[in-house]
Amino acid sequence: MFIASAYAQGGGAAGGSDFFVQILPLLLIFVVFYFLLIRPQQKKVKTHRDMVANLQRGDRVITGGGLHATVAKIEDEAVILEIANGVRVKAARHTISELSSKPVPRGSAKDSDGGDVSRKGGILSKPVPRGSTKDSGGGDVSRKGGD
Repeated sequence: MFIASAYAQGGGAAGGSDFFVQILPLLLIFVVFYFLLIRPQQKKVKTHRDMVANLQRGDRVITGGGLHATVAKIEDEAVILEIANGVRVKAARHTISELSSKPVPRGSAKDSDGGDVSRKGGILSKPVPRGSTKDSGGGDVSRKGGD
């Protein structure tokens, strides 16, 4: 009877290693979450911060609300965006979600085929020959429905 109680008291000394065995899965889960969730989010925030810091006048941007605009003026915490000819709005810099394209200097616009590209209302478009019913993608743009 004394041997059984002495054995029971001696078993408590090895319990310290059980703590590390129990905490190891939690540490592994944290490491997996860090590399799958936290680190990519930090990288995305850094690239967004760099993009907003490097905005220039004339850049085409898309805001968080979905507005496509051209940067007209850059201030400390805001940018003035031109969403149409003569229509300007002031937006916080952090609301710009992505850079649509860099500005194309006038007179030097060329498409991928090497042909000239004209600028219509701030949008680059390839000129379509008169009388043509084909769009630039080869589709038919003539109206046949009687609308």
